[in-house]
Amino acid sequence: MIGGAPAGAQAVIDMNTLLNGRIVRGIIQGDAVPQLFIPTLIEMYRKGDFPFDRLVRFYDFNEINQAVEDTRKGETVKAVMRIGAV
Repeated sequence: MIGGAPAGAQAVIDMNTLLNGRIVRGIIQGDAVPQLFIPTLIEMYRKGDFPFDRLVRFYDFNEINQAVEDTRKGETVKAVMRIGAV
């Protein structure tokens, strides 16, 4: 189960999907240990294996509508808004 659901939300599960050893498990932020995970991501980036800079696009606040449109179209994964002087 990934994502934040509102309090009291319920999930219906077809029990047949749990056959063959499958498990339903809830996680928060990938259950990563930041002290291990972040250095791993940095090393991957340095090797060229994790180009996170291609996932992020910066927009000035007056470009907020463009940021939303680009996100909806899949042209950016993470739109970052700049508010105020840079």
